[in-house]
Amino acid sequence: MERNPTGGIFCPLQSRRMVDANLHQIRVFLKLENLQPSGSFKSRGIGNIVRQSLLTHPNPETTHFYSSSGGNAGLACVTAAQSLGRPATVVVPTSTTSLMIARIKTAGAQEVLQHGDSWREADEYLREVVMPAGRARGEDAVYVPPFDHKDVWDGNATLIEELYEQPDAIVCSVGGGGLFSGVQLGLERRRWDDTQVIAVETEGAASLARSLEAGKLTTLNEITSIATSLGAKEVAPKAFELAQRPNVRSMVLSEAEAAMGCWRLADDERTIVEPACGVNVALCYDGRLKRSMPWLTKESKVVIILCGGSNITLETLLEYKCVYGDVEKHLPRTDDIPSNVTGSTKILKVGLAVA
Repeated sequence: MERNPTGGIFCPLQSRRMVDANLHQIRVFLKLENLQPSGSFKSRGIGNIVRQSLLTHPNPETTHFYSSSGGNAGLACVTAAQSLGRPATVVVPTSTTSLMIARIKTAGAQEVLQHGDSWREADEYLREVVMPAGRARGEDAVYVPPFDHKDVWDGNATLIEELYEQPDAIVCSVGGGGLFSGVQLGLERRRWDDTQVIAVETEGAASLARSLEAGKLTTLNEITSIATSLGAKEVAPKAFELAQRPNVRSMVLSEAEAAMGCWRLADDERTIVEPACGVNVALCYDGRLKRSMPWLTKESKVVIILCGGSNITLETLLEYKCVYGDVEKHLPRTDDIPSNVTGSTKILKVGLAVA
């Protein structure tokens, strides 16, 4: 695949006939950011900041990149650094799964450390303890923030540059706000300011929605969502600023809906993603997309960003199905949609047998 200037790759935009598209005649397009080198859109923004750091650093041959992350940003940092021949160290919170840590190590991380209950605590430890120790060893330590940096937003904005036509709406999940900020800035640069952006979060990680309700940046007490990649207790100030533009609508879906989006996408598109991405896909079922944007017509074009994520397995998908399967009880059933044919009961029984 062809690389773009940020270090990510150009990803396909595929038209898909999903449930809402079938029942309400809405044209749905999936932007396949799960095909990026690191498995998520993070390769755009993180890849850009790594590349820009090397281009502007006085001693690029001695740089050592340091990233704090719940998982995917760290994986993107290591992937980008390795492609440019430089080492990278990642600090993750104790909530990060052993699967994700293994993926980061396999990508080539020099070291993966765990510290703190949240990303913020891991980030403080990285900047206040780990990086100073690296500098004491003679390294040119370069900090790679996961979402709150202009180079990250600029890298993520290239996603919009790859769209040949202006969409009527874009569905984008929000964690710290790096992807959302990039989308908004990308739309601004193409003068597509009237494209509606649906900023989606889960109930247990809705820091943007809470901030918009309060009219100021608000910090969550804790993250309780299964969508751990959305687990920023507070969004970036830039994201909060951009979310107040008239083309933005904030939506919060349940954990069950996010999980349902994951297993439905697996059935319909043979693609496995994290709940942080599944929450976007969930809007395509049970009329959610039409209810969120009643003005959509059969000519409307809606882009769903499949942001990807590597913290998912078949076993986890089955667990979600067992725990949250009831969310499908009232979904409309049409035999020409694969995930309707599989049905919740059938897979639920398999999941229980495996468990």
